[in-house]
Parts: sequence; C-alpha cells; structure tokens
Amino acid sequence: MKIAIVGLGYWGPNLVRNFVSTEGVDGVICCDVQKKRLDKIQQRFHGVEVSSSYDEILNRADVDAIVLATPVSTHYPLGMKALQAGKHLLVEKPLTLKTADAESLIEYAEKSRLKLMVDHTFVYTSAVRKMKEFVSRGEIGDILYFDSVRVNLGLFQHDTNVIWDLAPHDVSIMDFLIERSPLSVLAVGASHFNHQEDMAYITVNFPDNIIAHFHVNWISPVKVRKILMGGSKLMVVYDDMEPSEKIKLYNKGVETNGKDSVYRTLVQYRTGDMFAPHVEPTEALSLMAAEFVNSIRTGKRPLTDGQAGLNIVRILEAANQSLKSGGQLVTLCGGENGERVPHAFRTAGDQRLGFQVDS
Repeated sequence: MKIAIVGLGYWGPNLVRNFVSTEGVDGVICCDVQKKRLDKIQQRFHGVEVSSSYDEILNRADVDAIVLATPVSTHYPLGMKALQAGKHLLVEKPLTLKTADAESLIEYAEKSRLKLMVDHTFVYTSAVRKMKEFVSRGEIGDILYFDSVRVNLGLFQHDTNVIWDLAPHDVSIMDFLIERSPLSVLAVGASHFNHQEDMAYITVNFPDNIIAHFHVNWISPVKVRKILMGGSKLMVVYDDMEPSEKIKLYNKGVETNGKDSVYRTLVQYRTGDMFAPHVEPTEALSLMAAEFVNSIRTGKRPLTDGQAGLNIVRILEAANQSLKSGGQLVTLCGGENGERVPHAFRTAGDQRLGFQVDS
C-alpha cells in the first residue's frame, strides 16, 4: 500500500523513517506546504514522493492511508477530509481538541469501514507493555494510584497549552494500564510567557479510590520522564530517562490488621526486594507503524484505535475546562463502577461534551 504522511515538522520525519521500512508499505508520499521541508525530506529519503497539495493526495486512487502529523487544531478538519476521501487515517496525538470532534471521526470511520488510529507512541514501548503484563497477571495487585512527571525546557506550542502537548503521553499510558473510566478531573496551572499555560497539575479520580496525578511543565531546568504506580502487592517505577533499567518493581507496601474497628486498625509497612525485568530494546514507533498497516491489511482493531483516542481527549478536554475555570472539579459521565464507556455516551447538560463543571 501507499501511505501519505502530512506534516513534516518535528514529528513527521520520524514517521517517514519508520513507514519507509514497514513491511507492506511500497510507497511513501510526503506532504507539507513548506518547500524547504520537502527538499530536506527528499535529501534524507531518496525514494519518497513529495507534494505540497493535500487535496492532490486525497484525490490519488493509489494512496490507501493518510498519516497526520500536523498541529492539533487541524486534526479534525484534515482528518475528516481524509475519511471522506475513503482513506484510512492515523492521527498524531491527541486525536482532536474536542470530544464531539473525536466522536464524529469515530462514527464516520466505522460507518465507512475505515481504520482510525491514534499515534499514542508510548503504549507501544517495551517498558509500558511490560508493565501491562504485570498488571494483567495480577502481580501488581489492586492499583492504588498513578503518578507521573513529564517536564522539560520547551518546546513551546503556539496553538495549544502544555496539557495538550505533554499530558497525552502519560494519560494514554494510564488509560492503557488502568482500563477504567474516570469519574472526575481537576487541573490548575499558570501561563508565564505567551498566554498559553506552560505548567499544569492534573488530578483524575476513579472509582474504588484510585487516583492519578500528572505534572507537566515546559519551563523546567531538567528533563524528567517518570511514572510511579502503586499496587496492593507491588509498586512500580518507570523512568524513561534510564538507559537500561527503565522499570523497577518494589516489593513494598502497606498492610492493615484488625479491620473490625478503625480505632483498632494497625498499619504495617512491608519491605522487600527490588527487581528490574528485562525490557526489549525495540523502537515503539516502528511497532506503531506496523500496527497501523496490519490493521488495514487484516481488518483487526488497532490497539490505539479511535476509542482509545477519545478516552484521552475526554480527560484532556475536561482538564482544560477545569484549568480555565480556576481549578473547579469537572465530573465525567461514565459507567457505574468505572466500566468503559462507548463513544456514544451522553450527558444531562451537554449532549455531546461528555462532562459538566461542578459549581
């Protein structure tokens, strides 16, 4: 199949490099409005075609799929045009800026029997997939909390704030590991330079007292990529900056005795060994590209499909709404006990929005 990659800024060339070498792809077309970017990509990848016209690519019968690596504000209009042209669609994170737009893309893709997928790259990392193995086998126990820090100096975005830029990575990891619908979201943050919030703190609440917290920051003097996940049996630390031992599992925790009365409850601390499981050094982006191609060839639902993208957009949109309202709690409309909610959810307040701000 031939695949067109639209947008050759920061992330686009990485997508080109991986799709060029993906089995099943016999042609890559690169599209961007800037001639300088097209010239540079042709110098780097001699076999690719280039075009400055998105409409021209959509009208080509030999193009099977579109990969969008454009600013997030363009994802919905450009993505819908691709689906309407009969092209399978892969969108860089996040899927859209609005829940209603994400739903619209999902519904159109399903109706047209086209594949819609989101590039949640970190879900395809060996480290995160290894964490998923431990969660699925019950070795972590009941998940108690998920805590992440993703901070660095730059890159400032002009069309979105730090929540939409950095938080999708860790929110997608959380969604992949916890697999439950959140109950509420709140966020606080601040803007210091260009009227877009450059640092923020997001809290997501789940049933059974599970809590997730995210710290994202564009103005940190150091680069940190770390996740802590606490379970009733094991606790996990994932440090993406570690060159080798990215995951460490600790046999540490808290145990209580005498639950008949809160006054007789005895809290004890459990300490044990730490071990670092082996993690295969594979490139996540190559696995993501192969997943997209295989989903088109086989009809299988991709791991990070439109629904996965919608799950993330719901949380990010609610966090942004909370941020703009001064940190008010935003209640998400989910299923009872945190079961997954299909994309056709409705709310009492807004038929399409999927959340309401608590006064």
